[in-house]
Amino acid sequence: MGDPQNLLELVAAARANAKAFEDRISEILQLTDGQNGSDAQVEDLRAATVALELAAVDIYSVFEARMQHHFRRGPFSRKLKSLLLASGKTALADRIHQYYLVINVLKHGKGASYRELLKSPSALFAVNPAEDISDDELQAPAGLVDISAPGFFDGLTSTIIEAYHFLENRQAS
Repeated sequence: MGDPQNLLELVAAARANAKAFEDRISEILQLTDGQNGSDAQVEDLRAATVALELAAVDIYSVFEARMQHHFRRGPFSRKLKSLLLASGKTALADRIHQYYLVINVLKHGKGASYRELLKSPSALFAVNPAEDISDDELQAPAGLVDISAPGFFDGLTSTIIEAYHFLENRQAS
């Protein structure tokens, strides 16, 4: 068996996969140009959006699993945020926390993370009020958090990489 891929290789692979999903979403949205799409287009859009959501959850989960060894026990993201704040890395701490909340919403739906996102809007992504979510088959799929916007996945993975380097450099010193 070969060596397992390191986190940076996994992030690069996730980015490549996400780019394909983002391109497909963009292509479908351009084809429909704000109009209701055909059943096939709506289904393709739904499938690409769900795949992108799964990719985001997967890469964040891998990040947590691969970096958990930096903390004895307890909730990884909370401990990472505290460490970043204590080290003066407030912008990175805020981004990690925001993406952590998004991933929780993608995994669990409405709950404490969703309510926190609604209370503190971010420029990193759009949060959709639950009453705006439509199950209409003719509409494009809309989740609680719109991660299909350009730049979301790159922002997520850039934040993961920055936090990875912070933790690895901290361990080396």
